[in-house]
Amino acid sequence: MPMNQTHAALPDVGRNRLASEKSPYLLQHASNPVDWYPWGDEAFATARSEDKPVFLSIGYATCHWCHVMAHESFEDEEIAALLNEAFVCVKVDREERPDIDAAYMAVCQAMTGLGGWPLSVVMTADGAPFFAATYLPPRARHGLVGLIDLIPKIKTLWRQDRSRLLDVGRQAIHAVTPVPSSSEEVSDAVFNHAYAELSRRFDERHGGFGDAPKFPTPHTLLFLLRHWSRTGQARALAMVETTLTAMRHGGIYDQIGFGFHRYSTDSRWLVPHFEKMLYDQALLTMAYTEAALAMGDPLFRATAGEIIDYVLRDLLLPEGAFASAEDADSEGEEGRFYLWDKAEVDRILPADQALLLGEALAIRSGGNFNPEHGAEPSGRNIPYLPRPLPETALALGIAPGEAATRLEAARQILLQVRNKRTRPLRDDKILADWNGLMIAALAKAARAFNEPRYADAARRAAAFVLSSLRTADGRLLHRYRDKEAAIPAFADDYAFMTWGLLELYEATLDSALLGAAIRLTESLLGHFSDALGGIYLSSDDVEQVLVRTMEVYDGAIPSANSVTLANMVRLARITGEARYEHQARRLASVFAGAIDRAPSAHTMFLLGLDHLLHGGTDIVIAGRPGSSDTDALLEVVRGRFLPAATLMVRPVNPPDLALESLAPALVDKAPINGRAAAYVCRDRTCLPPVTEPTALADLLGADAVAAKPASTS
Repeated sequence: MPMNQTHAALPDVGRNRLASEKSPYLLQHASNPVDWYPWGDEAFATARSEDKPVFLSIGYATCHWCHVMAHESFEDEEIAALLNEAFVCVKVDREERPDIDAAYMAVCQAMTGLGGWPLSVVMTADGAPFFAATYLPPRARHGLVGLIDLIPKIKTLWRQDRSRLLDVGRQAIHAVTPVPSSSEEVSDAVFNHAYAELSRRFDERHGGFGDAPKFPTPHTLLFLLRHWSRTGQARALAMVETTLTAMRHGGIYDQIGFGFHRYSTDSRWLVPHFEKMLYDQALLTMAYTEAALAMGDPLFRATAGEIIDYVLRDLLLPEGAFASAEDADSEGEEGRFYLWDKAEVDRILPADQALLLGEALAIRSGGNFNPEHGAEPSGRNIPYLPRPLPETALALGIAPGEAATRLEAARQILLQVRNKRTRPLRDDKILADWNGLMIAALAKAARAFNEPRYADAARRAAAFVLSSLRTADGRLLHRYRDKEAAIPAFADDYAFMTWGLLELYEATLDSALLGAAIRLTESLLGHFSDALGGIYLSSDDVEQVLVRTMEVYDGAIPSANSVTLANMVRLARITGEARYEHQARRLASVFAGAIDRAPSAHTMFLLGLDHLLHGGTDIVIAGRPGSSDTDALLEVVRGRFLPAATLMVRPVNPPDLALESLAPALVDKAPINGRAAAYVCRDRTCLPPVTEPTALADLLGADAVAAKPASTS
């Protein structure tokens, strides 16, 4: 008798219940011999009726170690038979269901002190977890228990000592159940404490914070830029410059096709895990954009543009929104798409270009890439810049400008060749939250670099999310794929889309975008807030998984609470609505204790807190849109580093009545003697209006640093 005969019939021969799902990750497992269920009532009802525990496996489509565990174990007939006989097996895409992932990842961290993906949890049919781990090999190795041994042990315990497992489950739920926190006063010292923590952990040689593995932390760099602008602390700026330069030169950056890989396995940004995530591209675009404005560094300006070029080329979907990620693996091997053999490069390129590229991007005969567990070098190379290009040009006796031109020509040839290789999987689901981040990044870059095509791309993505990821009553949905929008939105969706819309409003001055941001904010406050002002991950009218989580830690992606704080402060200053500032202060108070205990782990939160406590610059330009005098004033503002500023334009002849209803204080701002006028308020103190661009530049003064022209050198 087949092990799964007691279950309902599978959808078709050789395919399990995941075959009808939309998630690329779940579809990757649709042909496994494991009798997978998607998360839902059917799985848990089956577990109850068959008196089995649930084996929950959580991952995502571009996760290398998820692929490893799938190939080793979930495609193995023997292990699949053991799983099917002992458990009801459930697969979850963490990017589709961050609420499930957050709840059970907290359990894993509480039980083991570790986290990551793939996440493996065994629990009761009521969702109480009693075992948790990350990657598990098929057989014991490197100190890890193997599934071949683990499954029979759990099966025996379930039959013979179930009360012990149930007790573990109760303790696990108790350990991760949020305890309501009392409000605390926010200490202004927290900013200096965060800076001091980051300074101690800073890698002076390679940039970044801590040792391997080393992750990009764009919001940390944004915090350091803000800290420098407010305090003048030169070391804060130097940490940003060193880190962004080292990352751009390293193998974590795709030197041939642009865009950043997920993280570096070493301390010098050389060997990445090769997946590319949309959120990394978005957040790093913001960091390079703000750094370009702050320092006038043409490399940072060029890098921001290159990241966007990658996103618009490889992640933009026909719908106008953006795919979630590209895989690390192709043809069953991590990084294969991105690696180069020197002989191949020499064969493809003219001799002079091959010599230059080999020296500039460290393409060597012996290779610089070793597979993760391989003892021998692979003979293949990760392109990276071991030294700045002008130094390589000098060593080869080539003028720097000529070297840049030749290197770019060689890069284009290699990109064309690479595009003929088998590409990694593109996870083409559209997520509202990650698209919100990309919209924000595109809008920031459009405003900073006067690039209308960035704003146009952001507009199209925003229009798609606001039209196609919505319910009839205007609520957001989280995921769109294959013509299906589904899954009630999470706090991240509302917070990140609001951020994107606010940035896009300032880039385009389209008041409809501001109105949309306000409506999303009201929905967030109405369905996600707790009594003290914190923001839950899931809304008040959806299934609650294990516990209703509330996150504030700023990890690879900032938390919804952190972004909401920044949004509230910004909306308060734009609209003049005191209740938004009140909500911001409640949020700051709720999390003051957590922030004070580990300030450098909450750097996005600190950006909003800085704006709340220290104020910023509010700029209103009153004039006729598109007129030369209005545009001249706008140009003064847009190419400058103003990290805690808001920008609005009050149109006249005709007025924008919708905008004036959203921000009533605008009606007091008018042109002067028929000329567009700029009204500047700094820290709630308003200065006399000016009509000359030079006078506006003087008013902004030390608040702003003009950007230098872009360069690819």
